[in-house]
Amino acid sequence: MTTLPGWMQPLAGACADLVPADLSRFAPPADGSARDSAVLVLLGEGPAGPDVLLIERAGSLRDHAGQVAFPGGGADPGDDGPTGTALREAVEETGLDPAGVEPVAVLPTLYVPRSGFAVSPVLAWWRAPSPVAVQDPGEVAAVARVPLRVLADPGVRATVVAPEGVFRGPCFMLPEMFVWGFTAGLLARLLDLGGFAVEWDAAREVPLPAAVSGRSGT
Repeated sequence: MTTLPGWMQPLAGACADLVPADLSRFAPPADGSARDSAVLVLLGEGPAGPDVLLIERAGSLRDHAGQVAFPGGGADPGDDGPTGTALREAVEETGLDPAGVEPVAVLPTLYVPRSGFAVSPVLAWWRAPSPVAVQDPGEVAAVARVPLRVLADPGVRATVVAPEGVFRGPCFMLPEMFVWGFTAGLLARLLDLGGFAVEWDAAREVPLPAAVSGRSGT
């Protein structure tokens, strides 16, 4: 495997011995009823330093409409495990060239209760970044490379609280997108594990914006 950049090595090392509880309070049900899926946590080095590839799902989708997410989706029978699923979905959604992606680790499988997905996050190094853009507007509304320093900025971080307390968790209030739910929770943990996090006001709470209040986040 290609030698990882110095800034990514601590995160890769920290991910070696993780268990589901290190990343989420939700573990897949033991009865196997959850649908297998995977997401690509793709870290690269852009003009503003280390960044992560995110998408905004189309507002017309049945599951997680309009939500900011990592590229990914449900497993197909022909996929070569979680890594194959994550790469296939990322290519379909963003048009990236998989030849420039170096898989690093498959993280513990987590559970998204509202959609019933068992999600395997695949951490990867974007060794040779390629152009990315929306491939199918019916599936994806936007594609973005978000610098980790922007996500770590204390000014964009808060705890989001959904109406009637049905959800409470980390969020990132970026100028062009509001990141919450599964994606925000995993991003927050990875920032911590990789040493990217900056001290922020964990007591700061914000309501879930009306524009996303009807979308499932867990």
